[in-house]
Amino acid sequence: MTGLPSTARRLRGGSSRDDQAEGLRQLFAQSRVRFVPVVSNPHIGFGGVLLERLCTAFAEHGGSTLVVDAAEGAAEPGPMAPVDLRQCIETLSNEVSYLAARGLPIRFVDATGSTRSFLQRAAECAPRCNVVIVHGAASELARLFAPARGGPLGDPEAACPVLLAGDHPASVTHAYASMKLLVQRAGLVVFDLLLGASAQSPRVERIAERLTGCADDFLGAVLRDWAQVDPAGEAIDAPDDALRRLAGRRFAGAAATRPLQPHALPARASHATP
Repeated sequence: MTGLPSTARRLRGGSSRDDQAEGLRQLFAQSRVRFVPVVSNPHIGFGGVLLERLCTAFAEHGGSTLVVDAAEGAAEPGPMAPVDLRQCIETLSNEVSYLAARGLPIRFVDATGSTRSFLQRAAECAPRCNVVIVHGAASELARLFAPARGGPLGDPEAACPVLLAGDHPASVTHAYASMKLLVQRAGLVVFDLLLGASAQSPRVERIAERLTGCADDFLGAVLRDWAQVDPAGEAIDAPDDALRRLAGRRFAGAAATRPLQPHALPARASHATP
């Protein structure tokens, strides 16, 4: 795992002024990166579409996103990952990069059970990205984002996972179970929801209301916001107001005016469209 550069410099006898400058650089770098935990859902076959649409919404706010796919069905990282994680990151467009990371965070576990240092390593290896989406199971995200393990990330929104669901019961049940695990194991109590469903689906509002009620009544949690995404849409379609609002809360930046490039996530990923 990567040690703090300022600590290494002190051991080498560097000046306190150098240490202070390095500390300021680290503080600035940490404050500009937005970490976004996204809970995987094996009961939907279009998770990749939801992630792509979220990336497009971030790009509208000036975000360049690294998608770290640590979900159960994701591809394993390349053989160079333990040595040079940077080599395993694929650039998909000007706005999106991708890292296959199934099983990778646990290699960074510390004595408290936290894998927080993996987040630091991923952000360091993609310096052009100011948003890091971490897509994984609730148990994986609990080790990465639990506030009690390793202290705050400097980004309060990192403690607000995004749930994924479709408009059928199995996916909604899984989303609720994931919420419950994150509340009980990690103390995370505020969530957003991306609901993949046709624009003509009559069930989306009822699903969002049900999850909101269950979160409050049984978990003491809050489903803060939700957005509907039509899986039949294109990745670079302009986000609607709800998705734009959800992304804007995560990343406060100037609206991008450059044209967006296609950035389809790799088909081998756990969130590939069928």
